[in-house]
Amino acid sequence: MTEPESPDAFIPATRDRQRGKLYDAENLVHRIFDRSADFPVVEVAGSHLTVPVERHFATLESVQAYVDAVLAMPSIRSGWPRAAVPVAVRERSGQQQADYQRLVAVIAVPLHSGNRAWALRELVILHELAHHLADAGEEPHGSAFAARLIALTSEIVGEEAGFLLRTTMWDNGVRVT
Repeated sequence: MTEPESPDAFIPATRDRQRGKLYDAENLVHRIFDRSADFPVVEVAGSHLTVPVERHFATLESVQAYVDAVLAMPSIRSGWPRAAVPVAVRERSGQQQADYQRLVAVIAVPLHSGNRAWALRELVILHELAHHLADAGEEPHGSAFAARLIALTSEIVGEEAGFLLRTTMWDNGVRVT
């Protein structure tokens, strides 16, 4: 006898086929940024890049001010209609990962993992903003998301950071539209 199907069995889910690859690429970029104080110049795809400075935040209030400022930028407003929708920032319990909740437009950020506030960094917040700016029904970490994250990173952190992210995504097999 077979088990009955769950009530959610007939609800189509948006597949997140390249999440692992995208996270692997981002984690590599995070490590490069973490080491940039000691090694500010890196060679990527035959190019020498000076790693730009990444903002780090001390409080949820500073993250909120940053999110508000990014969403108010004319280039962001003109590129993505959802930039007009305000985003709230709150603390996330636990220490696993930051999270974006689309229905309520909230970025939830864990404040500490051990002695590190790993999520209170610009690249993590831009990742969550890239989710906010997504079209409804879009694959969560799909090719459109990857392109938007690269565009945000290039615009806000700098072209070098965008190139670094694009190259590591490409090396990890992440599709980008």
